[in-house]
Amino acid sequence: MGSANKSSSTARKARIEEMRRAEQARERRNRIAIIAASVVAVAGLVAGAVVLVQSQSDDSATAADSKGSGHFVTGSDGVKTWKGTLGRTHVVKTVNYPMEPPVGGDHNQVWMNCNGDVYTKALNNMNAVHSLEHGAVWVTYTSKAKKADVDALAAKVKKTPYTLMSPDDKQADPIMLTAWGHQRTVTGADDPNVDKFFEKFVQGEQTPEPGAACTNGLSQ
Repeated sequence: MGSANKSSSTARKARIEEMRRAEQARERRNRIAIIAASVVAVAGLVAGAVVLVQSQSDDSATAADSKGSGHFVTGSDGVKTWKGTLGRTHVVKTVNYPMEPPVGGDHNQVWMNCNGDVYTKALNNMNAVHSLEHGAVWVTYTSKAKKADVDALAAKVKKTPYTLMSPDDKQADPIMLTAWGHQRTVTGADDPNVDKFFEKFVQGEQTPEPGAACTNGLSQ
């Protein structure tokens, strides 16, 4: 049993390191792309402005329907899975999600940095949902969570790519874990379900855009 656990831990660390290397490679490619794009930026300003106005108009119309319909189904492992459509449209109008924290849906075009980022203030849900779309796990907590648990979870997040953490006093339970389409409550940092959730959902099969960036977004 101990050998199996050690093997699983080693495999997980290797996967995290591979994600770190992939993220660094994407950052290098992004820098090159930005330099190349700047060469033609001036020529595209007028056309871009027209497209932006049209896009914002379309986004605002879509946002009204982004709440959608659906419900949670709780599995035997305690993880709640959203049964229903989760929109993936980039919008500028505020989205009212049917759950807190949201597990998906229409969202802002800019994601929150989620490369082990720990935030001390509540996030804009629309940016955080974009991080979930990229395969991040979002750890949230209320003022009722024990400081020792918050500190321990923050330490775990900081060393795990494709994760982020922030306070959320609007949620029902002191500590919650969220991935795209999935969510659960945990009792504390030492709850074994924390590691299980991370193992399954950090860049898990639920990810709409696997390998998408978790850097170069918003950092609050």
